[in-house]
Amino acid sequence: MILNHVFFDLDGTLSDPQLGICSCIQYALRKMGQQHIPERHELHWCIGPALRESFRTLLGEQAGDDDAEQAVAFYRERFADIGLFENELYAGIPEALAALQRDGRRLYLVTAKPIVFAERIIAHFALRPFFQALYGSELNGAFTDKALLTAEVLRREGIAPATAVFVGDRRYDIAAAHDNGMPCVAVSYGYGTGDEIAQAAPDAIADTPADIPTAIRTLEQHLQQNHTIDTTH
Repeated sequence: MILNHVFFDLDGTLSDPQLGICSCIQYALRKMGQQHIPERHELHWCIGPALRESFRTLLGEQAGDDDAEQAVAFYRERFADIGLFENELYAGIPEALAALQRDGRRLYLVTAKPIVFAERIIAHFALRPFFQALYGSELNGAFTDKALLTAEVLRREGIAPATAVFVGDRRYDIAAAHDNGMPCVAVSYGYGTGDEIAQAAPDAIADTPADIPTAIRTLEQHLQQNHTIDTTH
């Protein structure tokens, strides 16, 4: 087995957070005095990128860093107690994680969401036993860059990039994997559009959670047949 380690994104990969995230963004924009509040379906693009960057776009060119920080603070007012739980686990995720464990793989959560929130979400869905470790960003914005966070996880865990695979739904996940010399399985059921995923060029695609273990096995076989894998640390 080559791909011993599997890095999982959270939002749009393990669970569907759109109600909580989009409602909290609307709440923050109202608190910021914005006249136009987008509908929830118009905010789906905000699921994946760093929250501060999304607010910089939503608030417009006239907004500065202080405005984005204030919007994030308002967002967290609602998210910490309400939005966190306006979230649904994708059907088949526990079974997929269990199958990966049976294959002998070690699983890690790698999310740009603040780790204090990610830990509560994973606990809420009773997924903690599946994971070796949970990694996320800090409330001050550190490690919201997915590529930097991925590099940090590889370093801390002593994992050779060629022995790990990233599973995620957005171009940020695919880029984070490739920037660190890892293959990536993109899931098509999340918030990355077909065009976004195609342009980011993942190494494999899973259309449902149940497809993830098979996609990784198939990718692993392809790598074994076509490449010499460096598994040294």
